[in-house]
Amino acid sequence: GTCQCGRCKCVNSEGNELVYGKFCECDDRECIDDETGEICTGHGKCYCGNCYCEAGWHGDKCEFQCDITPWEIKKRCTSPDGKICSNRGTCVCGECTCHDVDPTGDWGDIHGDTCECDERNCKAVYDRYSDDFCSGHGQCNCGRCDCKEGWMGKKCEHPHSCPMSVEESTKKCQGNSNLPCSGRGRCECGQCTCFPPGDNRVHGKNCECDDRQCENADGDVCGGHGICSCGRCICQDGWFGKLCQHSRKCNMTEEESRSLCESADGVLCSGKGSCHCGKCICSPQEWYISGDFCECDDRDCDKHDGLICTGNGVCSCGNCECWEGWNGNACEIWLGREYP
Repeated sequence: GTCQCGRCKCVNSEGNELVYGKFCECDDRECIDDETGEICTGHGKCYCGNCYCEAGWHGDKCEFQCDITPWEIKKRCTSPDGKICSNRGTCVCGECTCHDVDPTGDWGDIHGDTCECDERNCKAVYDRYSDDFCSGHGQCNCGRCDCKEGWMGKKCEHPHSCPMSVEESTKKCQGNSNLPCSGRGRCECGQCTCFPPGDNRVHGKNCECDDRQCENADGDVCGGHGICSCGRCICQDGWFGKLCQHSRKCNMTEEESRSLCESADGVLCSGKGSCHCGKCICSPQEWYISGDFCECDDRDCDKHDGLICTGNGVCSCGNCECWEGWNGNACEIWLGREYP
């Protein structure tokens, strides 16, 4: 397509409207079968260049027919919990192809006839892609930990020698968080070990303080205009903002300021923030709104165990930017040295 005044005009030379989307990213010509010339060979529907086949048909362009009935296909792919391939795979002619979500390339985390086994459930919250299954104290079988003698708990994290129960230990490690050790450490007998070790920016009884939240992409703490206190910036006089990045002084007129805050469609800060000295300040009530024109929704960033960017990076306009030592779409993979 071509870009005209900030908007994409898709090229459809034959007038068939097969190329579309905000950025002309959808090309339904990919769905046309070479032999028949039909979209999805007439046995499915095309959405953004991908065929979604009718029951009984499969293949990239729905060109193959299954030799069993749709009822039998569904029956074979239904997992014990009543879901098709446990919602972790794709059913093709009665067989489940499990989705592998491990970006490191190691296959087999999700397996079973109906993808009912998820080995990731055996790994630690903060470091699921390490080899540390069941906290190193057990064997993972179909997503459940069988603990060695002397250990117990969902992930074999609790020693029998501990005077408190698993529930008491977890509760003590949770504090005010929904996750033990705020999802930033491991809990053993009511005590949190914050992760990664040696990084004093993550601290607190329940690892509730994450001073990395005070840093910008360049590693500057509170923009050099404040101090960090338990993951929050306390700004010096004359500065404000989440990272003390805005100066209260302004040397431009209101008109000049507004002109710099208007997006291509003429809306001031996308209608989701206020304009100060030519920069948009996104609504603090909607914590997930960000971007130069408040056009981004950080809820689009990948999550891991319910935490955006796993708490190991910052969400930048729908994509995670990971801190040093972390990797993965949701910054869930620790690449640094092993923890003790």
